[in-house]
Amino acid sequence: MEHIFHKGTGTRTFIFLHGTGGNEHDLLGLGDIMDPTANRLGIRGEVLENGMPRFFRRLAEGVFDEADLRARTASLYTFILESAKRYDFDMEQAVVVGYSNGANIAASMLFHYSDAFAAAILHHPMVPLRNHVLPQQATRVFIAAGDNDPLCPKEEAIELASLLTAVGAQVTTHWEHNGHQLTRSEVEAARDWL
Repeated sequence: MEHIFHKGTGTRTFIFLHGTGGNEHDLLGLGDIMDPTANRLGIRGEVLENGMPRFFRRLAEGVFDEADLRARTASLYTFILESAKRYDFDMEQAVVVGYSNGANIAASMLFHYSDAFAAAILHHPMVPLRNHVLPQQATRVFIAAGDNDPLCPKEEAIELASLLTAVGAQVTTHWEHNGHQLTRSEVEAARDWL
């Protein structure tokens, strides 16, 4: 997978997963706000939708190709584990940070793997899969959502928080009033939570 890794001076590693149309560089700057000492791994989605990178296919706006999502979730998680070995970082100190499409595949990893990360920060996510049995999850999860987000209705964030809480995750939800855009205030809230 196309990616970039910046070695930090601390023990934490951020794994950044961009939104639709983004790339592996897009979210690296969030590390400056959240923990400047952390390692940073930015990964580019391998699916193209009208020339825009994504992490998995969708059938329509808000309608995910679930078979593709499952396959790409497994592929991405394998790549992250391989990257931990290659770049010598500790998965027990890894924090996955996703925005929009990246948040959705990050949530999908939580739906498939128990305690895969030390924490997950999901900016404007949706429920990735329905009618799916989730593993027990002790991961700390921060969900930042917009109460007037036209792309990710607030009900999605509420349901996602409920599903993760039901399997043991420690979920905190932060509400913004700025639609779908990723704001500095929600990044700072994620930093304070972390």
